[in-house]
Amino acid sequence: MMKDLPETIALFPLPGALVLPRARLPLHIFEPRYLAMLEDTLKTPQRLIGMIQPRSGSEPGLSAIGCAGRVTGFSETDDGRYMITLTGISRFRLRREIGGFTPYLRAEVDWAEFRRDVGAAEDDPSFDRSAFLDLLGRFFAANDLSTDWEGLGNASDELLINSLAMLCPFEPGDRQALLEAPCLSDRRETLVTLMEFALHGGQKAEDRLQ
Repeated sequence: MMKDLPETIALFPLPGALVLPRARLPLHIFEPRYLAMLEDTLKTPQRLIGMIQPRSGSEPGLSAIGCAGRVTGFSETDDGRYMITLTGISRFRLRREIGGFTPYLRAEVDWAEFRRDVGAAEDDPSFDRSAFLDLLGRFFAANDLSTDWEGLGNASDELLINSLAMLCPFEPGDRQALLEAPCLSDRRETLVTLMEFALHGGQKAEDRLQ
């Protein structure tokens, strides 16, 4: 529920990493500051970590919008590192970073404009799955990628689109565009645009989307 989401969360600014609502993101945690972040996060009721993109180019700072995931699985290696799984809960808008004594970033965030994220899984009524999978096949072939095609064919609209948005080899700016897409159909259209521009081999998709 939206009302159960905290106003302050830990931030993990990781270029190129993307988590979306109800999707799962595996992460390898090994830097001391992020080991401390994980330890503190596991002590909280919600166990939330906010994934957010650093801004690209000459403009410093963090992107305005990120997505929080709940730690739903973790295992420790012999040398004290962790493999964790984040399950996406909701996107957020960054309000302000909070200074303090923690070695990792914390921030006040606003969840209000992303109420859709904590509801039921989204559908995409105008989704042409056959055409989409045909484009995806050409994109994967051009990039020497492989996948479980039977699994993709059986996945729900949301799982298929969000998983591909997270897994496809796009630039950080492209991933941010996918994150900020207002709804599932918009994200699918953005994903199609990125794959088509990549196949045409012209201007970078992130530039064309601006």
